[in-house]
Order: sequence, then structure tokens, then C-alpha cells
Amino acid sequence: MENLAPIELLDPEKLSFDRFREEVLKDYRLACESREASLLGRKEVLTGKAKFGIFGDGKEVPQVAMAKFFKPGDVYAGYYRDQTFAFATEAATIEEFFSQLYADPDPKHDPHSAGRQMNSHFATAFVDSDGSTLDLVNRKNLTAGLAPTAAQMPRALGLAAASKAFREVKALKPFTELSNNGNEICFCTIGDASTSEGHFWEAVNAAGVLQVPLAIFVWDDGYGISVPRQYQTTKGSISEALKGFQKEEGTNGIDIYKVKAWDYAGMCEVFETGLRAVRQTHTPAIFHVEEVTQPQGHSTSGSHERYKSPERLEWERDWDGIKKMKEWIVDNALASEEELNDIETEAKESVRNSRNLAWEKYQSPIRVQVNRSVELIREMASQSADHAEQLSHLAQALSANREPGRKEVLETLHEATLLAGDGVAARNGATYYKELKHDNAALYNTHLYHEGARKITQVPEIKPVYADNAPVLNAYEVLNRYFDELFTHNPKVLAFGEDLGKIGDVNQGFAGLQAKHGADRIFDTGIRELTIMGQGIGMAFRGLRPIAEIQYIDYLLYGLQPLSDDLASLQYRTAGKQTAPLIIRTRGHRLEGIWHSGSPMGLILNSLRGLHVCVPRNMVQAAGMYNTLLEGVDPALMIECLNGYRLKEKLPSNLLEFRVPLGEPEVIREGEDITVVSYGATLRIVQQAAGVLETLGISCEIIDIQTLLPFDIHHRILESLKKTSRLLIVDEDVPGGAAGFIFNKVMEEQGGYRWLDTAPRTITGQAHRPAYSSDGDYFSKPNAEDIIDAIRAMVAE
Repeated sequence: MENLAPIELLDPEKLSFDRFREEVLKDYRLACESREASLLGRKEVLTGKAKFGIFGDGKEVPQVAMAKFFKPGDVYAGYYRDQTFAFATEAATIEEFFSQLYADPDPKHDPHSAGRQMNSHFATAFVDSDGSTLDLVNRKNLTAGLAPTAAQMPRALGLAAASKAFREVKALKPFTELSNNGNEICFCTIGDASTSEGHFWEAVNAAGVLQVPLAIFVWDDGYGISVPRQYQTTKGSISEALKGFQKEEGTNGIDIYKVKAWDYAGMCEVFETGLRAVRQTHTPAIFHVEEVTQPQGHSTSGSHERYKSPERLEWERDWDGIKKMKEWIVDNALASEEELNDIETEAKESVRNSRNLAWEKYQSPIRVQVNRSVELIREMASQSADHAEQLSHLAQALSANREPGRKEVLETLHEATLLAGDGVAARNGATYYKELKHDNAALYNTHLYHEGARKITQVPEIKPVYADNAPVLNAYEVLNRYFDELFTHNPKVLAFGEDLGKIGDVNQGFAGLQAKHGADRIFDTGIRELTIMGQGIGMAFRGLRPIAEIQYIDYLLYGLQPLSDDLASLQYRTAGKQTAPLIIRTRGHRLEGIWHSGSPMGLILNSLRGLHVCVPRNMVQAAGMYNTLLEGVDPALMIECLNGYRLKEKLPSNLLEFRVPLGEPEVIREGEDITVVSYGATLRIVQQAAGVLETLGISCEIIDIQTLLPFDIHHRILESLKKTSRLLIVDEDVPGGAAGFIFNKVMEEQGGYRWLDTAPRTITGQAHRPAYSSDGDYFSKPNAEDIIDAIRAMVAE
């Protein structure tokens, strides 16, 4: 056995033997409870009471060791194998673990995701119901777990980068409820096979460059599901593969530690030393935890006996962490085997009780629905001459269902009301069905965006004010003046991205501002869009208001995964307990060339529900939208017009005060004959066409939608249709992209079809990407001639 010497579990306090023994036995009890939760959890899946399960068995001992050094203020970014860590930090209870396994939608039972996430995705509150950031310094903070492999890595970088900002940015020193001078560590966990993902390598490289307090724990069980690690990792070892990253004197980089998952004492010693260094020096660290076992295999969807040899399975039984910890305790005379057996027995009983309580709490409201539904269906049967037998059978089947879900209740009730016709009992059943649909919508279809006091659509409009002698500037200079004011008055705002710092971004919106406001607030990054997004997400989690730049919208693809799987779903999957109000700044529209075509709006709309998508036509509008977004707590994507930076615009005198409301289109030209809907740079093409059409006696009403998400919340476009009775949507995205989205909203949601005298039309870009040069742009995207001809034809119909 390695490291049989007593260990110091609390630094710098020297523990008495009794206190030391108590601490060790507490950890052993917790490990046993977590193991039993995994064993019972698998049984709940196999018996059908839960749908699916992935558990943390085999990782109990390293996680109780790791949790010892997780302090108030620290933050965690991990995945679905960390149940023991959540129990050890008291961020979750075993009863909550089972409530999540059953997908209980009551947030009092599953406060981590309200039944919206698979088991073992834990989350603590970061904001209150009004969206205000909580005191994060005096609590242990778990960011909502992620299932996509390595998806926690980009966010983890940002959570650690926030500590660096709090330590280095003087303007942030007053925010003592958010940080204790940047002393907080981000604890990140990942399975060894997932270190093959690009997310891992990009995040580790960025952490080594930035020197941020990121502690990465790699659980190495030798496999990626069934694939051995020699097929996953160079040299068959992530710590060996990373040796070139090892920090040496005079260099940046990371520290690398190797421990064994069954060596409780050794892990406590190494974790204590390594994490102290991370906290004090902000040097990131990798803790490669080797020889992890998986007693039940990867998940409930398969058996590891199919791909592990009998010898490997025997080794895992012999070197199980709990078994080895028990041997170590006995060998060091900390407890007898009988005492430990008693702890194991008590742990099993405690977990069974927690499971039973969770199941009862989950089933109790459903049984109420079942009983009421059965009562109503039997009433229908008594009043139905033709379908009494079928209705009685439905009532009996629902009543006999031992493990009903809300789905079965609604399906049965709906079927019954269809059979029962139009009697009083049928109407009562239909009314109850509608009540349940409404109640379940609140359980399952809320919190995509913030719903409290800082709801973004409640931010009132404040119009820009222009002095009589207001200067007329290049549009990028308007933005530059705005950002200067913003950084002067809002210390929580930071901005970063490729070429953003020293040269002030490729279009000069930040020109000169790094020198004025500091390189710790406005700074350059490497070419790494994925972790630029993660850096922004993590910093926003911790109460900052980052603006993270993607140089061109086409490069958003590199950073799309964390935006879609993490940021866009964050408020939904935590039922509003967490938000990360990141603003992603980019530019696009009316670009030239295949790689700078700049309008993948359908892609954005379909993958980023949960973000606001702003498409301002000019930079004054953009500034007003930035102000509105900073009033709220939702994340957003700001797409500035690339070919608009050198157009002339008046400078408002109330740069920080005016607000452009989101979800409210603006009529920028009134007309009588046709409603033309567009946004961004394409509006200028529409305006050009409208000028020609006016000379031909055709009056166009042009509407700038301003934001795609939210979209026309007061149905302004419908009001225009009532006047013009014709609709043309002009969009430079591919056919069926944003134009299809707008069409659906106006025709189906707003009922615009009722007011049309002729078929509505869309004019979009071609299905291919735009060819290079101005001619390529002309033939690939909508042009004024296309718009003129389409409108003339529609008016003539």
C-alpha cells in the first residue's frame, strides 16, 4: 500500500488523532453511501422507474479527497460522474440525486434542474429570482453539469479567468461579494477519453497561456466506453502527452500531478499541495487520477463484460477504491473491520430511505392526477351509452398503473374525452385536461429566458437624443465613443477577442481604448473561438458583464457548441437558478466570398434559442441594443453590419441612456401598397429599391425587425399588413433560413394570412455560399433589381 502515514486533512490545523479518525470515517461513510446510490440507481433504471442512468461508482474515493479542498467561493465545472463530490460539498443530497433520476419536475425536490436534466447534473443558485447575482464568495458554487463530452472545458476556462480578473483589475476590487481578491479556484472534472476532444486541448493551452487558477481532475479508468485508452491518447497517458505543457521556471504552462484512485491518503496529500499552489500562484494544474474502476460499467445501456477481459474485471474488483480505503483504515488502526461493516450497513439503509422518499414525493402529485382522472372517466362512462365499456377499461388501466407518469395521465384523459362526446362529464374531463396541460407547461416549458424583474422585453424604450450641433461621424467612431463611455462607467464590463485589444478590433470599434482603460479589461486572445466563448460564459457566471468578440460571424461555427449546448440552455436546465449574461459581438451581412458570406441566420435561430439575436441596421441602433442587453441578465448575440462601419451617423448625446427595445420592429419608411420586411445591411438594398418603385407609383412600407430573437412581440408587422395586404420578406440567408422563420411568425403565429390579397413572397440569398467579388455578391444575394421586379409583379396581381 502506498502512503500509510497519517495525513493532514485540514491545513494549517493539526488534527488530533480522534479528529483525524472522525474525518476519515466520515469520508468512508460518504463513499459507501454514494456507491449504494449508484447501485440502487441502476436498479431503478433496469426496473423501469427511471429512464437512463450514468453513475459515479468507482470515483468515490478521489472525489471525497478532492472535495476537502473545495472552499467557499470556489466554482465547479464538471459532468455526470461527480455525484460523490456533490454529496461531499453538501451541494446535493442523496434524496435529490434520486429525484433527479426520476425526473421529478418539482424544483423543491430537484433544485438542480427541476427534472430537466439527466441524473447527476448538479447546480447551485448563482442568481435570485430577479436575476441579481448572489453572494458567491460565501458559498460553494456548482455550475450546471454538462453531458456532451468535454463541453465543461470552455466554461471552466472562463470561470478561472474571472478569478484572474478579480485579482488584477482594480475597478473590480469593490465587488467583494463576487470574489475574495481572485483567490477562487475552478475545479473541473473530465473523463480520460474526453481529453481526446479539441475542447480539452484548446482549454488547456489557453489556461497555460493565461495563467488562471484552473484545476482539472482527469478520471482515468482506461477506457472510453469500450475503446481502450491506447486508441484514445498519444503514449496511452494524458499526463505523458501533456509533458510539454509542464511549467518551468521562467515560463508559463501548467503543473501536472499523477495519483492513484485507490490511494486515499496519497490523493489528499497531493491535492492539498497542488491546489494550494493553484490558489496562490494561479498556475493551472492537471491531476491525472489513474486506475479508476467502473464497478457497473459505463452506463445502464450496456455491460462492460462485453469488452473487458476476465483479468481486467478481477483487477477492478481487487483495486476498487472503497475496498482499498477500507484496508488502509484497518491497517492504520483507525477503525476495526466490524466498525466499517456497520458503517456500510447504515449507509445502505440511509440510501434506501432517501430513494423511497424521493419516489414518494415524485409519485404523490401524479397519484392525485390519476385519481381525479379516473373519477372523471368513470363519470363519462356512466353517461355514455356507446362507449361505456371502453371508458371503463381506460379508467381501470390507469388506476392499475403502478408507476404512472404525467404523460400516461394526459394520454388517457385525452382518449377518454374523444370517446365521451359532448356531455357534461366529457366537458369536465376536457376542462381538467386543459388544466393539466397548463400546469405542465409551467413545469416543462419555462425559463428559456429570464422571467423575473429584469426580463429583457420589459426594458422600456428611451430614444436617442441629438444636440443641434451633433457631430456626424463614421459609424465605427460612434461605437468607439459608446464603448469609451461604457467602460468608464461600468467596471464589470470586459471585452476580449482576436485583435480586439492593441489594434482596437479589425474595424476600430475599440481603437485606443485598451490604452485608456487597461489591458486587463480590453485584451487580445489567441485564435480560439471555442474558448473565447467559454471564457465569456465563465466570466458571466461569476457576475461580470463580458463582451466576447467573434471577428466575423462565419467563425461563429468554431464556438457554436458551447453557445448551443451550454449557454443557450443554461437558464432552462437550471429552472432560472443560473444565467450567464454574455454578449457575443460579431459582424456580418452583405459580405463577399465563401468564407465571409456572413448570414448563417437560420443556423443561429435553430441552435441558439435561449439567446437574444440582435441585427441592428447601423451602429447607433447597436449601441442602444447594448444598453438594453446590459439592463437584463440574458445572453445575446450582436451582429453588426460589416459594410456599415464607414457610413456616416449622427452621435447621440445620451449614449449610455438610450435603449432600443428588443422584439419591437421599427417602420423606417411608411407606405400603402406593400409591406417589405428585412433587417441588417439588406435594408439598404430594400430602401434603394423602394426609391425606384416610388417613381413608378408604388408605395412601400419598410419594416426593420431589429431583433430576430425576440421577434415582433407586439405584432407590428401584422398592423402593417392590415393596411397594405401584401408581404415581401427580404433576407440574405439561404432559402428557408431566417426568411422561413419570419414567414412562420407572421403567417402562422400572427395570423397574417387573413389580411393578404396576394400570396406572400420571400427573396433570399442563393442556396450556395456567395462567390467572391462584387459580382459574386450581386448574383448570390438579393439585389435591388430582384426586389423591384418582385414587388411590381405582386402589386399587379
